[in-house]
Amino acid sequence: MVNKIFCATKFGTAAKIVEVQATFNRALPAFIISGLANHAIQEAKQRVQAALQNNHFSIPPLKIVVNLSPSDLPKNGSHFDLPIAILVSLQKENIPSGEWFAFGELGLDGHIRHNDNIYPLLLDIALSCPQANVIVPKGGKDLFCLIPNLNFYYADHLNEALNFIKQENPIPDTYTKELGFAFFEINQEKYYYHRDFELDFCEVKGQELAKRAALIAASGFHNLILEGSPGCGKSMIAKRLKYILPPLTLKEMIESVKLQTLGNQSASYSPLRNFRNPHQSASKSSILGTATHNEPKPGEIALAHNGILFFDELPHFNKEILESLREPLENNQLVVSRVHSKIEYDTSFLFIGAQNPCPCGNLLSKTKSCRCQDKEIIAYKNRLSQPFIDRIDMFVQMNETQEDAKTSIHSQQMQEQVFEAFKLQIQRGQKHLNGKLSEKETDIYCILDEEGKNLLSQARMRFDLSERSVHKIKKLSRTIADLDASAFIKKNHLLEALSYRKS
Repeated sequence: MVNKIFCATKFGTAAKIVEVQATFNRALPAFIISGLANHAIQEAKQRVQAALQNNHFSIPPLKIVVNLSPSDLPKNGSHFDLPIAILVSLQKENIPSGEWFAFGELGLDGHIRHNDNIYPLLLDIALSCPQANVIVPKGGKDLFCLIPNLNFYYADHLNEALNFIKQENPIPDTYTKELGFAFFEINQEKYYYHRDFELDFCEVKGQELAKRAALIAASGFHNLILEGSPGCGKSMIAKRLKYILPPLTLKEMIESVKLQTLGNQSASYSPLRNFRNPHQSASKSSILGTATHNEPKPGEIALAHNGILFFDELPHFNKEILESLREPLENNQLVVSRVHSKIEYDTSFLFIGAQNPCPCGNLLSKTKSCRCQDKEIIAYKNRLSQPFIDRIDMFVQMNETQEDAKTSIHSQQMQEQVFEAFKLQIQRGQKHLNGKLSEKETDIYCILDEEGKNLLSQARMRFDLSERSVHKIKKLSRTIADLDASAFIKKNHLLEALSYRKS
């Protein structure tokens, strides 16, 4: 007799369902786990045996073979402990028909421990196997309860898990956690947001043009590069942007928690969007992710999905990394292909770059002299290729902060403006923010008045704009019009959008 139960393993950012099978044969006593299981799964043999013996289960003197199917898929994770223990303890009984999944790491006393790696697996199971029965650790109840389409059975101990399996019609737990975040509703969809501003724009003195650009970038998710002397406030603005970004739906919040677990962060629900800030010395694989045969992992680009990817000291990043950004910036998706595997990552993020005007940083300074030669400045600027620059919506040159500069606006005021622009985008029926619209969607939603059409036509000829540049200007103008609560893109909106082009 072969019993089976289901589990899952991580493959990139997705879950692959694994059928855990067990058979008991008359032969020399042995415990074998097959199916490309990594060390954590192989060590489950000791944990399972100890947990069963400490809870008065008898392990038969037989050859126990546990197979993880499909056998050519690499598996990893200590959450396979629970399904293996269930199969070994029920060797003489049939597991009820239907899709039963089990996840959890076993302690030697039989207690089931929560593991953050379980959460992203459950999200994909909810999509591929709706209404499946899932036994999970009670320690993750507050995280799991918001995942839709699954029947959850929470267990603290192996005995509790076995009781769920043995019951004819077990009743799933219907506990639902109250998020407790501020929200507003549009078309019966809730949008959650954060009301605390740990970093506030009121701390940025002066730099009105840069703050205006940050407001526009946040409202439409437009890619932005800030250029200025060291200490002028580039990083300050970038780090405060995440507090004024558009609100999140429950689905997007769940995706954020999934990315937190994939990035080895502590997982918790939050209406704050992801903020990734890799160092310039980061390797290519840490930025792009890997597609290795054993354990593919997402990189910083994938982990920034729905949030911000900030590159400080932009020209000092490896040129190969900068060129690799072109695809995710344009298509909102990154494909990492290797000989044995191919992984696709969603990359709909707001890109922020910060750079000095020259290698020494003093080219724009009124008080310090630049020590760079012309050829050094040209080489420094040429590290950003034209195809990469074409993917950027806004370029802002920042001046040195003056001593008498004052605070002009607070983050709460900026957040309110972003939310008003966001509501207009949703009410138009857009599925994406303005900066992430496709060419077809741009033609539908970015409507210019007659004066605006004539101005764009003149700009196209005068600046020799490519089709990509024209679409970016239209999308940027749409966001500026939304901040003005204007139904149509007018001449002044278009002029402001053109002013952010790189000269």
